[in-house]
Amino acid sequence: MEKLEKFKKLGLSDNALKALRKKGFEEPTPIQQKTIPILLRNERDIVGQAQTGTGKTAAFGLPIIERIKEKSKIIQVIILVPTRELAIQISEEINSLKGNKRLHIIPVYGGQAIELQLRSLKKGVDVVVGTPGRVLDHIRRKTMNLQDISYLVLDEADEMLNMGFIDEVEKIMKATNPEKRTMLFSATMPKEILRIAKKYMGKYEFVAVEKETLTVNLTDQIYFEVATSDKFDALCRIIDIEHEFYGLVFCRTKVDVDKIAKHLVDRGYDADALHGDISQYQRELILNKFKKKRTNILVATDVAARGIDIVELSHVINYSLPQDPESYVHRIGRTGRAGKEGTAITFVTPEEYRRLLFIKRIAKTEIRKEKLPRIKDIINTKKARIKTELKNIIKSETYNEYIKMAQELLKEHESENIVAAVLKHSYQDELNEKSYSEIKDFSIDKKGTTRLFVALGKSDDMTRNKLFTLIKQKAHVDDWKIKDVKIFDKFSFVTLPFEEAEIILGVFKREKKGRRPIIVRAKKKMSTR
Repeated sequence: MEKLEKFKKLGLSDNALKALRKKGFEEPTPIQQKTIPILLRNERDIVGQAQTGTGKTAAFGLPIIERIKEKSKIIQVIILVPTRELAIQISEEINSLKGNKRLHIIPVYGGQAIELQLRSLKKGVDVVVGTPGRVLDHIRRKTMNLQDISYLVLDEADEMLNMGFIDEVEKIMKATNPEKRTMLFSATMPKEILRIAKKYMGKYEFVAVEKETLTVNLTDQIYFEVATSDKFDALCRIIDIEHEFYGLVFCRTKVDVDKIAKHLVDRGYDADALHGDISQYQRELILNKFKKKRTNILVATDVAARGIDIVELSHVINYSLPQDPESYVHRIGRTGRAGKEGTAITFVTPEEYRRLLFIKRIAKTEIRKEKLPRIKDIINTKKARIKTELKNIIKSETYNEYIKMAQELLKEHESENIVAAVLKHSYQDELNEKSYSEIKDFSIDKKGTTRLFVALGKSDDMTRNKLFTLIKQKAHVDDWKIKDVKIFDKFSFVTLPFEEAEIILGVFKREKKGRRPIIVRAKKKMSTR
C-alpha cells in the first residue's frame, strides 16, 4: 500500500485505496491533490479549472463516494455532462472507484430507451450522471427528484455553454435543494460560467491546475487510413514488418481490448490484455511479463495504462483514435524515452478524420500519412530475417549434433533441395502469403474543396472581414484559404480546401445559433432567398 501513501495522506479510506490499487493508480494528479481534501472536509463548494485527462472524475468521485450513504433509495448525487459519451465514461469510472460500497450509479442521456432509465430510477439510484436535456425531461415527468441531493457536479461546464445547454443547466440547478455542495469543473472560465457560480453556489474555493505542455519530440508519428473491418489485419502487418516489435496497442473499450488481445494470441503472437476489470495481482503479473519482454504486445485502455513506466517501447499503436489531444500525447509519449526514438501509429477511419485534424492542430504536431506494408514486402522482410538468423547460427557453429543427419541427407539429395525442404518444414506457415487478408487500398477523399453554410448574415451585422476574423480566431485558418464568400441577409457561404473545412466544422460544431451549429456543410441545392 506504500505506493498509495500520497492518496492516503489526502484522507481517503481503506476502501478507496483498495479501489485505486486495483485500477493501478499510484500517485494523485494535481487536481486530485488540491480537490479531494477540500471535498472530504465538506466545508465549501468548488470551482475547478482543469483540462480533460487531468483526473477530474476521481477528484470529485472519490470524496463523493466516501461521504454518501449506502442504500439510501434517494438520488444523492447529480453529475451533469455535455455528451452521452462522457455520461457513460464517468458512470463507469465512478463504478470502478466505489470499491465494496453498495451504491447504484447510472448514466442518463438522450438516445437511450427512457423505459430502461425509468426502471432504474424506480428501483432507487444513488448517483445519476446525465446530459442536461434528458435530466430536465425526467424532472418534468416527475420521475427524477433532486430535492434531497447532497452533491451537484457540473463537469466540462464550458462545453455545456458552447453546446447551448446553459438554460437547461440553470433550470436543473433551481430544482435542487440549496443545502447541497456544488462542484463546477471547466477547462476555461468564460463570464457566463462565473455568473452561474456566483448566482447558484455558496462560498466556493477556486482550484486551478496548469495546462500540461503537449510535447512529442522523440516520436515519429504516422497514420494509416483504414476501414474499421481492416484494422486488425493492418495491426498484424505492422507487427510483422518490424524486426523487434515491443509496444502498446490502445483501444477505447474493455471489450475491444479483450477481443484484440485474444485474436493476437490465436494468431500466435505473445500478447496480453490490460483493463480496469483485471485484478491488481493479475495486473502485476502481466506488467512483469511485459517489462521482461516475455510478451511483446500489450493491448490496453487509457485508464489501465496509467502508471505504466517502460522506457524502451518501439511502438504505440492507436487502434482507436483517442477522444482528445491530451490523451493522444499521453499515449504516444510512452515511446521516445531514454533518448531513443519511438514510432506512434494511428489507424484513422473516415469518421475519425476530423478528430485527427483537431489533434494535430491542438498538439501542434505533424502526423504524416503512410501506406500499409504490402504482403509481398512483409514476406520479403521475413525471408531476409530468416537468412540473417541462419547465417548467425553458421557463424556460431552451434549445430554439431545435426552434422551426421545433414551428411546422410546429402548422400541422397541435392543440397539446394535439402535446404528448401528444411525451410518449408520450419517456416511454411510464417512465409505463407495466404495467412494475410487483402486490405483494399483505402483513402479518405480529401481532394477539392468544401462549401460551408454560415448561419449569420447581414441582419447579424456580418461582413466579409468579420467572417474572416471569426474563422481565423476560432479555427486558426488563414484568410487566403477562404474563397467565394457570399454574404446574404440571414446567412452566408464560404468555400475552403477539404482539410481546413473539416477543421472549421469540428471547431464550430458546438458554436450554435439557436439550436443549430453556426457553420455546417452546405447542401448541394440550397436556396439563397
